[in-house]
Amino acid sequence: MTSNIKSVAFFGASAGVGLAALKCTLAAGHKCIALCRDPSKLTVIFPSESTPNLKVIKGNAHDISAVSQCLQTDNAAIVDVIVSTIGAKPRGMTVDDPDVCKKGAATLLDALAQLRSTGITGTPHIIGCSTVGFSRFGRDIPIVMIPIYNLFVKVPGADKVVMEDRFAQSGESFTIIRASHLVDGGSDKTIRVGIEDPKTGPESKAVGYTISREDAGRWLAENLVLKIDSKYVNKNVTVTY
Repeated sequence: MTSNIKSVAFFGASAGVGLAALKCTLAAGHKCIALCRDPSKLTVIFPSESTPNLKVIKGNAHDISAVSQCLQTDNAAIVDVIVSTIGAKPRGMTVDDPDVCKKGAATLLDALAQLRSTGITGTPHIIGCSTVGFSRFGRDIPIVMIPIYNLFVKVPGADKVVMEDRFAQSGESFTIIRASHLVDGGSDKTIRVGIEDPKTGPESKAVGYTISREDAGRWLAENLVLKIDSKYVNKNVTVTY
């Protein structure tokens, strides 16, 4: 493996933003490891014979043993980049697991600590997928969207906030990507970007209504995985049209 090829661990990449980011990362020739409760969801899209750079591990993002496997390269080092796009599924007015992201973040950080305690080294950049609507520094969604977020996103949003805090306070290199309301279908629309420092607040703002899962995932891969500008490191980054 040459030095310009990265190793990237994916959690939650069987659909949506994570899947789009995985596709882009594989297309660029990088080594990817994906944790999936049902590996067939990925192997049907990426057959092993035509996708040698992808390793799929069966398991849950709350299982420290499975997560630890996903964080290690074949050379017994910690991966270069970690992409976590796990999230809860809607269930009526709430979601199936209101703690999915906070538990996932805790497990991931515990797994890193456990690996390092055994002598396995590495300083990965962690990318966590969150949502707009819950900034501590003022409104980051259109006014007309506030009731929708209060009704339908309040519970998963609170979970995302805890996840953000755990990564920000971990001492690890991180970027939180906050997508506006996610829709299906790629586009050629311009993606606007806002940057917020978790401690001091907004450095630039981008307030919008939607972005597609495909475009958000592509932006994530192109700007946070394939390369990363220092202005995004240890920041919360909003992406929207």
